[in-house]
Amino acid sequence: MSRSTFTRAMRSMPSFRDLMYAYVHAFLEQVMVSAACNGAHSLKERLARWLLMMRDRSDEDELPITQDLLAEMLGVQRPTITNAARELEHEGLIERGRRQVTILDRQALVQASCECYQLGRARFAFHLPKTFR
Repeated sequence: MSRSTFTRAMRSMPSFRDLMYAYVHAFLEQVMVSAACNGAHSLKERLARWLLMMRDRSDEDELPITQDLLAEMLGVQRPTITNAARELEHEGLIERGRRQVTILDRQALVQASCECYQLGRARFAFHLPKTFR
């Protein structure tokens, strides 16, 4: 969608504009929670949260992601991600493969994550109740 088409849609369709504003609010809250989370919780908890957030946006438990990308997203070195992922794998929560991570036990992964995951979901559902699954 071009910028001009988007701008016209924002002006002419109040429901579209309201949805876009709600999404922006939800996204900004998610960014703020993530920033606070990065300073307050262990890497294992943050990795669990990040994998769950990816799963929420996917149709599959198999997530196509490399440990290099996980390390970049979480701001740590790759060996550090390897150790945290190994812990989650030994607990039976995930399975690591080449260029993918498979979530084996979502509920246990939720328990392994910090409270920021549930907070983020609740805030997203608050702003976008009809679109949140």
